[in-house]
Amino acid sequence: MTRRSTWLAAVMASNDHARPAVSFGLTQWTGRELLARAAGAADWLDRSGIPPGPVPAVVSCSPDSLALTVAGAGSGRPIAPLGVRMTERELAAVVSSISCPVLVSEPEHRELAYAVARRLGRRIAVLEGIRPSERTLDADPDDVAIVLHTSGTTGLPKPVPMVQWRLAERARVLSTLSRLGPDAFYGGSAPFHHIAGLGNVAVALAAGARITGLPRFTVEGWCRLRADGITHTSVVPAMLEMVLAAGEGAIPSLRTLVYGGAPIRPETLRLLYQQLPGVRLLNIFGQTEGSPLTALLPEDHRAAVQDRPDLLLSVGRPVPGVALRVQHPGADGVGEVLARADHLFRRDAEGWLHSGDLGRIDGDGYLYLSGRRNDMIVRGGENVYPLEVERAVAGHPAVAEVAVRGVPDPRLGETVVAFVVPVDPQLAPDVADLRAFTRAQLSGFKVPVRWHLVAELPRNQSGKVLRHKLCEPADGAPLVPSDVL
Repeated sequence: MTRRSTWLAAVMASNDHARPAVSFGLTQWTGRELLARAAGAADWLDRSGIPPGPVPAVVSCSPDSLALTVAGAGSGRPIAPLGVRMTERELAAVVSSISCPVLVSEPEHRELAYAVARRLGRRIAVLEGIRPSERTLDADPDDVAIVLHTSGTTGLPKPVPMVQWRLAERARVLSTLSRLGPDAFYGGSAPFHHIAGLGNVAVALAAGARITGLPRFTVEGWCRLRADGITHTSVVPAMLEMVLAAGEGAIPSLRTLVYGGAPIRPETLRLLYQQLPGVRLLNIFGQTEGSPLTALLPEDHRAAVQDRPDLLLSVGRPVPGVALRVQHPGADGVGEVLARADHLFRRDAEGWLHSGDLGRIDGDGYLYLSGRRNDMIVRGGENVYPLEVERAVAGHPAVAEVAVRGVPDPRLGETVVAFVVPVDPQLAPDVADLRAFTRAQLSGFKVPVRWHLVAELPRNQSGKVLRHKLCEPADGAPLVPSDVL
């Protein structure tokens, strides 16, 4: 039997060169310097008294955190990065589930780390003073390379151990899709603890691409990535909306732009192509437990601009190597999306990842999501999918953002309520118009019965909307009272 490859082996082979590999301001490392720093980071882990097993780390995307990631993967101490914007209480809840007695922190986050460590009776090790080393790093295919945590939209984030050989497969699949190779310059813009953060940086490391990153996404940070001359990056549509609205979307060197987490609006896509006419767009659907599952390809985006805007409501078709099926579909074809592939990290006994997402597959193989299984609203025996309603409402010109949830109803079991962020905070949208606009697209039972104006939607550290935190005013007063349709 052929020995499975490891992610670490791909990183070592792809970075055995004298070309630039890490570029953060004045810090510039070649590939060999990165590997020497990674070996030195493993020595630092020894000096810090960190035992084998997952290592919680309050770190952002930086040269030292990249070295630490490779060091952990090659010394039996996989890094488990945590959100630097999480609260002390949130961090403590996650760290308490990791047995390591030491919490690693970058210097700029040491105060937060100290607070968490004091709360849990642990000590911290500040990530500084890493020197190059000639130490040998190694790993077996079934060793854990990295530990990422789920985003925790409904509860405590859960650890997802990323096994070496499966992470190597993920890097191969995603680098092929995005055409990310040794001649590329990847600019990380997502939080480091997220699958779109370290998860994608890990792909760039294995591909031998040059890497830079932002501690936090801003328009100014996007402009810095442009000045650096990046060729690849990944974002969520809200980030795109921000830079396009500021007229700063153009990055002439950008070849491939990967996005996910939400659909892109047709008008946003058109504006994007105006500012980035030659860019390859990929919408990737997946999750921490396994990604990518499907992809909406560059040719799909071009077709959407020309005559197929409906494609933007899908997340594309299965990527090579992925088997996809819908479990227990209803009369509308909607059921839970299941996937099977070598690069997925959480599977049942038969190898299937249960995504928790509801969706349907059309005759051309495109997957259309309907929302999370736990978010589904059952109104009078009828299933209502919040994502479907949100997509309909979001098309209204007065709506900047919208989130929908079900609330208890004594007669119907649940009923549908919408929370709307208006384009103009000084001008509330006309609810009768919103209802008519939505009713023209959806069955009456799916139309929200109450509408609430909010300044913003509650989100977690990864930017996902927390529907369970959408609360109606204490007096229950909506924007405009509305009868049940």
